[in-house]
Amino acid sequence: MRLVSFLFLAILVVSCDGPEPRKPIQTKSGSFFKASIERSRKLLEAEESKIQEIIALDSLKHYSHSNSGSWYHYLTVNEESNYTPKTGDLVAFNYDILSLDNDTIYSKEEIGVFTYKVDKQELFLGLREAIKMLKVNERATFLFPSSIAFGYHGDENKIGSNVPIKSTITILQIEKQEDNTVN
Repeated sequence: MRLVSFLFLAILVVSCDGPEPRKPIQTKSGSFFKASIERSRKLLEAEESKIQEIIALDSLKHYSHSNSGSWYHYLTVNEESNYTPKTGDLVAFNYDILSLDNDTIYSKEEIGVFTYKVDKQELFLGLREAIKMLKVNERATFLFPSSIAFGYHGDENKIGSNVPIKSTITILQIEKQEDNTVN
């Protein structure tokens, strides 16, 4: 009897090892993300190359590079004002959207006058940043790579996936918010 209970106790102790963690069936190597980053880098290089060709052919205008990644040149400059829109300001503007080959995608008549509360409404990244650079009555043409335009999804209408665009923006009115007039 002692031998049986000793064997039973020994089997019980040995079999109560605790749960053994399961090993994953597949391991993630990160190669998908690396390939995606490489595709995006090559796409941006190709778009920037096309934009540089456009700038080189348009030698009469001086293009500048913005912090957000677009290139632009002024068509009309307002020397009397130094106020650019701040967060919360109400800005009335019009713009058009063209392909880099100057094919009209959306005309400014089609879009109409757009009223935008700065940083409080959704616009594509390049347009949001461009508005904050212009003063009232200024007009500028911007060249946006697809990464700061409509990106991979496009606009789900006329602008396809990864399409760089050109846009001429005119600021018609800036209504300052009271918080911004104190500064």
